[in-house]
Amino acid sequence: MQIPLYQIDAFTDRLFAGNPAAVCLLDHWLADATLLSIAAENNLSETAFLVRQGEDYALRWFTPTVEVDLCGHATLASAHLILDRLEPGRGSVAFHTQKAGVLTVSRRDGWLSMDFPARPPKPTLHLPQLAEALGREPFCVLKARDLMAVFDSPEDVVQLTPDFAAIAALDCWAVIATAPGRDGIDFVSRFFAPGHGVPEDPVTGSAHCTLVPYWAKRLGKTDLLARQVSARGGTLHCQLAGDRVILAGQAILYLEGRITVPD
Repeated sequence: MQIPLYQIDAFTDRLFAGNPAAVCLLDHWLADATLLSIAAENNLSETAFLVRQGEDYALRWFTPTVEVDLCGHATLASAHLILDRLEPGRGSVAFHTQKAGVLTVSRRDGWLSMDFPARPPKPTLHLPQLAEALGREPFCVLKARDLMAVFDSPEDVVQLTPDFAAIAALDCWAVIATAPGRDGIDFVSRFFAPGHGVPEDPVTGSAHCTLVPYWAKRLGKTDLLARQVSARGGTLHCQLAGDRVILAGQAILYLEGRITVPD
């Protein structure tokens, strides 16, 4: 069986930046073990799998080791593929997911805007092992799906030297590190999920479902410009809209081909 595969850099307008995602177009769902094997072979932080569902698409995401409940950059990559390459006449596309509901992506002024559920964080107990794992003591720690360590300055986040084994041993899905931004950037972040095959994710849309409610409340504004300060880096235009988060980014196609798997 041959499956179309695309690799797309998301949350960037140029190649070799942002977060690369693989997108596979399927006629029907394959066994979960096969999907996971494809994602492991791709060895990117996420592989998205799409199956046509009327005018919409069913969507699932896999890291090299597990299926995930929500992924921003692979959703953006999937929307870019559909709206820019496969069906350029469309202005929006809806993705049906198992755990995040229906996610709609719309084209707006050269950007793709994703409508995601908000995941506001709550304060949690002091965790000295988190500071040890990150190599720096945070200003405060909160938790939603992920632990979120808040620091005082963007330099604090950029200069983190995380111990990935120690982060993987924490009782959480992943760790977000964040701080106020400067020079027009409202906040910065990094994201670590070594226990799920992603030591550091270059740009993480799902993390912003937690970051945006926090920074919107702290800064007293609902429209925010975010920068993920990984080595590749990426920019997100963010908006808090009630219990939803609107994340806008750009993407660019890097690779197109076919993979061969057993029938």
